[in-house]
Amino acid sequence: MFSYKFRLYPSRQQEALLLMHFDLCRFTYNKLLEKLNSLKKIDRSVVQHSIVELKEEFPELEAVYSKTLQYECYRLFSNLRSLAQLKLNGHKVGGLRFKGRDWFKTIQYNQSGFKFEQKTTRYGKLNLSKIGSIDIRSHRITRGKIKQVTLKKGAGKWFAILTTDAKYQKQKGFGEIGLDVGVLNFAADSNGNVIGSPLFLKQSLGKIKQAHNGLSRKKKGSRRRWKAKQRLTRLYDKVNNQRCDFLHKLTTKIIKENKVICIEDLNIRELIEKSRWNVRNFLDCSWAIFARMLECKAESAGARCIRVNPRNTSKKCSNCGIVHKMPLNKRFYVCECGLKIDRDVNAAKNILAQGLSFAKSL
Repeated sequence: MFSYKFRLYPSRQQEALLLMHFDLCRFTYNKLLEKLNSLKKIDRSVVQHSIVELKEEFPELEAVYSKTLQYECYRLFSNLRSLAQLKLNGHKVGGLRFKGRDWFKTIQYNQSGFKFEQKTTRYGKLNLSKIGSIDIRSHRITRGKIKQVTLKKGAGKWFAILTTDAKYQKQKGFGEIGLDVGVLNFAADSNGNVIGSPLFLKQSLGKIKQAHNGLSRKKKGSRRRWKAKQRLTRLYDKVNNQRCDFLHKLTTKIIKENKVICIEDLNIRELIEKSRWNVRNFLDCSWAIFARMLECKAESAGARCIRVNPRNTSKKCSNCGIVHKMPLNKRFYVCECGLKIDRDVNAAKNILAQGLSFAKSL
C-alpha cells in the first residue's frame, strides 16, 4: 500500500457540508459505542445492524454516504482490539470513551464513493459522494488504483489521504553503517559523520508558551478562545511537520547508501524514568519514530536493519575493546591504544561491529 497526502481547498458551502458529515459520523460512532456497552456479550453483527435502526430514528444520517457510516463500526472494533492488545502487553487500560468534537478528525470513503481527477501535476478534483467536487492540490503523480480516501481536518486546513494498491519501494545502497543517536548530536555514524540535533520543539518553545498563555486567558466557549486554540494547534502542526520532514529525508538518505543498518535497541520508557530532567529533549528527538521509519524503508528496499543492545557501546574502545568510564560531560574518547575519537562515533563503530557479528551468527 502507498499513501498520498494532498491538501483540499473546499468552498465555504463545502466546508460547512464537510463539518456536518464529520459531526454525523461522530454521532454514529458514539451511538454504536452506546449500543456496544449495552450488550451483555459483544456481537459485531448486532452493533453494525444498529446503523439501519439509527437511520430510521435519525433521518439526517441519510445525508452521509452509507459506507462512510459503516466504517465507524470498523473504527469502533479496531479501537477495541487495540485496547485488548495493550491489556495483553501489561498496560493498565480502561474502556472506550465517547468522542468529543475535538477528538474526531477523520472520516473514510472505503472502496467506493469517490473519484479522483488529476488534471495537472499540481491541481485536480476530488469528487465525493453527497459532498461534491472539491479542489485538491495534487503535487505528485499518484501510482496504482485508489482503494480508500481519508478526509482529515486540521487547524483551518483540510487534507485528503489517498491510499493506493501501489507497492512501496525504496532503493538500497551497498554500504554497512552503525548509528548512535543522542540529544546533542541526533545521530553519529560509523563512518565518522555527525548529524546535529534540530530539536524543533525547543526552537518553537517560546511561541508555544506564549500561545498557551493566551489560550488560558480566554473565556471558555468564546470565539476568541477558539481562535487561540487554532493558533496553538498550528504551532504544534508546524513542529510535527518539521520533524517528519527531517526524519524522512535522513532515513531515505541512509537507505539509499547502505544495505546493512545497525541501530540501538533503546528502551525509551526506561530512559525517561532515569533522566526526567531531560524528558522534553528525549521526546523531541523522536528516536522511536526514526527507528520505525528506518525499518519500514529497509524492508521495502530489501536492506537489513539490525537492532543492537546499547549497553557499554559508548564506554568500549572500538579499536582494542577496553571499557572506560565515560560520564556524559566527556565528549571525546581517548584510549591507551592510541585511539582518539568522538564518543558518539566510537559508539557507532561498536554498534556496527555487534550488528555484523549478530547477522553472521544467524
